[in-house]
Amino acid sequence: VVLQDNHIKTSKYNIFTFLPINLFEQFQRVANGYFLVLLILQLIPEISSLSWFTTIVPLVLVLLVTAVKDATDDYVSSALYSFSSECSFVLHAKGVCSKFSPIRINADILLLCSSEPYGLCYIETAELDGETNLKVRQALTVTSDLGDITKLMNFDGEVICEPPNNKLDKFTGTLYWRDNKYPLDNDNMLLRGCVLRNTEWCFGMVIFAGLQTKLMQNCGRTTFKRTSIDKLMNTLVLWIFAFLICMGVVLAIGNTVWESWIGRNFQVFLPWDESQRSAVFSGFLAFWSYIIILNTVVPISLYVSVEVLRLGHSYFINWDRKMYHSQTDTAAEARTTTLNEELGQVEFIFSDKTGTLTQNIMVFRKCSIDGRTYGMELSKTACVDFSFNPLCDRRFRFYDSTLVEAIKLEDPAVQEFFRLLALCHTVMPEEKRHLVYQAQSPDEGALVNAARNFGFVFRARTPETITLCEMGQAVTYQLLAILDFNNVRKRMSVIVRNPQGQIKLYSKGADTVIFDRLDPSSEDLMYTTSEHLSEFAGEGLRTLALAYKDLDEDDFEIWMKKLLFASTVIENREDQLGALYEEIEQGLKLLGATAIEDKLQEGVAETIACLNLADIKIWVLTGDKLETAMNIGYSCNMLRDDMNEVFVVSGHTLQEPLLEHILLDVACLCKTVICCRVTPMQKAQVVELVKRHKRAITLAIGDGANDVSMIKTAHIGVGISGQEGTQAVLASDYSFAQFRYLQRLLLVHGRWSYFRMCNFLCYFFYKNFAFTLVHFWYGFFCGFSAQVRILPDLSVFLKDVDDRTSLRYPGLYKPGQQNLLFNKRLFFLCTLQGMGTSFLLFFIPYGAFSVMVKEDQQAFAVTIATSLVIVVSVQIGLDKHYWTAVNHLFIWGSVTVYFAILFAMQSNGMFGILPSNFPFVGTARSCLSEQSVWLVILLTTVVCVVPGLAVSFLRVRHLQQSRKREGPQGQNLRRVRRTSSRRSAYAFSHQQGYGELITSGKNMRASAVSSAHSPGRTPHSSNWIENMLKRKNEVSCISDESGDRAKNRLPSSSTEPELH
Repeated sequence: VVLQDNHIKTSKYNIFTFLPINLFEQFQRVANGYFLVLLILQLIPEISSLSWFTTIVPLVLVLLVTAVKDATDDYVSSALYSFSSECSFVLHAKGVCSKFSPIRINADILLLCSSEPYGLCYIETAELDGETNLKVRQALTVTSDLGDITKLMNFDGEVICEPPNNKLDKFTGTLYWRDNKYPLDNDNMLLRGCVLRNTEWCFGMVIFAGLQTKLMQNCGRTTFKRTSIDKLMNTLVLWIFAFLICMGVVLAIGNTVWESWIGRNFQVFLPWDESQRSAVFSGFLAFWSYIIILNTVVPISLYVSVEVLRLGHSYFINWDRKMYHSQTDTAAEARTTTLNEELGQVEFIFSDKTGTLTQNIMVFRKCSIDGRTYGMELSKTACVDFSFNPLCDRRFRFYDSTLVEAIKLEDPAVQEFFRLLALCHTVMPEEKRHLVYQAQSPDEGALVNAARNFGFVFRARTPETITLCEMGQAVTYQLLAILDFNNVRKRMSVIVRNPQGQIKLYSKGADTVIFDRLDPSSEDLMYTTSEHLSEFAGEGLRTLALAYKDLDEDDFEIWMKKLLFASTVIENREDQLGALYEEIEQGLKLLGATAIEDKLQEGVAETIACLNLADIKIWVLTGDKLETAMNIGYSCNMLRDDMNEVFVVSGHTLQEPLLEHILLDVACLCKTVICCRVTPMQKAQVVELVKRHKRAITLAIGDGANDVSMIKTAHIGVGISGQEGTQAVLASDYSFAQFRYLQRLLLVHGRWSYFRMCNFLCYFFYKNFAFTLVHFWYGFFCGFSAQVRILPDLSVFLKDVDDRTSLRYPGLYKPGQQNLLFNKRLFFLCTLQGMGTSFLLFFIPYGAFSVMVKEDQQAFAVTIATSLVIVVSVQIGLDKHYWTAVNHLFIWGSVTVYFAILFAMQSNGMFGILPSNFPFVGTARSCLSEQSVWLVILLTTVVCVVPGLAVSFLRVRHLQQSRKREGPQGQNLRRVRRTSSRRSAYAFSHQQGYGELITSGKNMRASAVSSAHSPGRTPHSSNWIENMLKRKNEVSCISDESGDRAKNRLPSSSTEPELH
């Protein structure tokens, strides 16, 4: 049997495939193929007037430097990933087993047994679906007792299952063991990417490993990414090559005509070579000779300069201290050097939610109790001192001391409020060194922790009791029933009997759901609380309404009998239970409301607002449920009450291939698009859909392994180094620590890079056409060849405005999206300008020399070359938006270096060393010492520069007049406040709760139940923790009532709540 190893290969190359694959990728650039053909032509002596090494040396240098860069990037990424993919498995003849403590699972494993009762196992699946609440997996009953190593070694079961696929929520298989068959489904599987939580140990059988795992099946293939400018340059190179052929044909025809009519008369002292048989054949050879001579119209230095620009700007991104996150010591990193200018052309951003927009932290911020609000802004008051409570969480922060005073004064409403929070939940406590709450959802954990700090400490739970420590006194409540949460009810209730014998129902849920079930006596309080809820919602806080009810003993007994009967029926059990819950949850008395801050990452709302002003469309793609995704949209201001153009779609809809065009058309008409319940592969499919049909530049940003596929699919992938591992970062093109840095990456670095690249290309093509076509014009006179010169370009330092202006005026980003700074039209204009400049550069000196009756060809060459250098230097100076010492040094230094080389090449010293190569001694000195030559140079420079200067002047005047008519349009983006009045009441889990499991006692060991203890003692608690049963997620829908919201799950609550 050949076992699949767990090796994950993320590199594109290996030692055998590197050379062919890399060369194939590099020769996808048309220019590289062009220079290869040129090199072959130069090896033919009959047509080559230039040495072959003038092409092969730079070509090999370009290929070598690019290959080294690609190999280095690929090696670093694969080395980092191989470290993160380590996994320890023990191979046995009859299966593969693994023992875990809290650890990241790196294979798809069939759970056989665990340390928990009934073979339960608790996992976090944030890297798979973005959901951070704990989920439960359960081993088969027949294997749950294999915890003994001896029994495990004797396990000889065989699994026959589906082939490897990318469906994260489905698994179909059968276990054959001891002559029996046992069905397997997803509830028995631990998938790669899960994090094992709160389970001492578990054993499993590896089903899929390495690239066969479901997570890796969702990751997609690594593709070679090229920018739109690269693709455009390929087209332009073909155009230029066609133009080059046309010039070669014209000159070849001219050569044929000249040889036929005039050249024959000079054969006495200029005889034809032996290979030159006729005038036509002479023209044929001249064609190829001119192809070689005029090849500088697309010099190989173009791609060298482009790579230097990209590399320089990559370093600018790496060095940007404003994108450095000091808390995590993480700097921005450009993991590729080939996509920088693409950052200035992004039209669509596809963002993950959990860990990308959010911090995974829930904070109890404010509350409303009996018509009064508590909780202030952080800057308006000092933090409350909870030292009176020895069991408080020292990390908890609240900013209103009047609430503590009300607690100390034993205000009945305030005490009942926090008593409800301490009783109405499904949280499990665990006491080791300190009290830790294990909650099914982070919201619920935050509420219970708030009650803990205000003196109502949840200490212990059994199937029949809940023990609190109320203001230092141990109080045990009899748990009579749990009316569990689901997506339809949008509320949860518990029925308890207090020590005084009173039966009470405590309920919490969405405000509209609770308000519809209130007793008329709470009407006035309901209106007041509703106003408070609107205030909380306006601040982006997630709200819940709290209510209670005193139950009559006889009525409760009757209702309990109905409940027991309904729980045993087979048909319509859920409907009957729901009706009974509805019956008893009437006539509630309102206590108040809570307001939890679902903490976004710093600057998320401002960043989204700024990017929207830059006309960038942001789509949120998340595995979370509909309600969660929408509430995050409200929190970060993507959704507002006044917005009508909002498109929300679920992953089930995206599975319909016939609807994809309709979905895309509708989505592109909307200002906000949210895709919920999407798998990693569906994320990539959405990105590919936009890429394919809209032909727009896309950017995908995420922080987990479930985002890898869309990061690879998008034109640009950005990874956030968050709490979900490093897979997203390793698959990305750029990485940083916070979502807010995306604003600077695009609007500053992206825009600068695009602006610089476009200016460089325009100038480069202009310069090369101006230089090369001088040879063309001279071909009509006798084939003179000017001196070769490459001007250094300073586009790597070029910028039109500073970073603060780029951020203040996001509209400056739009030209990149519309390809306004470099396109086929601008290329045509640049080449036309270059052709005009070359015409003037040749014919003005030619006419002047004719008038001066100067026939010194070398002096003529020096005059044209010097005019060319000065003209292009003045032109690049006029194109600069900022003049700095660096600009002056390189521009005027370039001119100085030209003259130094010119005089050196025509000096006595060089003639003495290589007389055959440098025969023109003193030509430059003699030519440039004449005033008439300098007048010709000055005239040529002025005539060449003035037309372009006049056009630029008229363009600027037109823009100034337009701006005066429009007026200033600066935006102040310092604070973005949520304007929605929609209430996000969802402090429960995304799936049905596990109240049934708690009351059944299945998850509790016999020795686990402990009695309450006084605050001064820390009891020894068992190792059991919260357990939950996974239910099938119900299809969520939006209520017609604007305030009816479902619970959002964000951070993992597998550790002690992080509250600030």
